[in-house]
Formats: sequence, C-alpha cells, structure tokens
Amino acid sequence: MIEFEKGSTNVYADLGFPDADEMLRKAELVTEIGKIIKARRWTQQRATEVLGLSQPKLSELLRGRFRGVSEIKMLEYRARLGCDVKIVVSPPHLIGAPGQVALSI
Repeated sequence: MIEFEKGSTNVYADLGFPDADEMLRKAELVTEIGKIIKARRWTQQRATEVLGLSQPKLSELLRGRFRGVSEIKMLEYRARLGCDVKIVVSPPHLIGAPGQVALSI
C-alpha cells in the first residue's frame, strides 16, 4: 500500500526550499504569463518580441526554470502583456509582527 502525506499549499516549502514563498510567487506569475500567451495564440517568437527576451529564455521560463529571473522582472513581463501591476506597501503592524508578501492575480 502506498502512503501519502498531505502537503501544504506550497510545494516548494514541502520540498524544503529556503526561498519557498518567493518560488511560489514566481511560479504563479509564470503560470499567468503562459496563460496570456496561450490565450492570445502567440508563438514563442511573437511573445519574445513583446516581452523583450530570447526564445530560449522564454522557453526555460515557461518550463518553470526561473531561478535566475527576479520577481520584479516577471512583473515587468506582465506589464508588457498589458496587465496593470500595483505594489502596495502598508504601514507597519502595531504589534511589531513581521509583514507578508502576497500576490493577488
């Protein structure tokens, strides 16, 4: 019998990556970038023209190999695809607890 362990909502945390939250946000951004390209029925060549990156780099990105790409760069790609990107920083919490970084797509 195969035993399963229920994971969290972040596979990167489950696998023990130290930067799991960032990796999850990047994965979510790449997923949305891929959806937009697919919905527009663009070739990778057309997408590279709009995004301003090489075809091999786009291919790697869409395959989930995005370690060398910053979150800010991915947000720029979203903007180039016509998405509005807003970054909102709230005042510090009164308790002094750490804040969070979240992505709403």
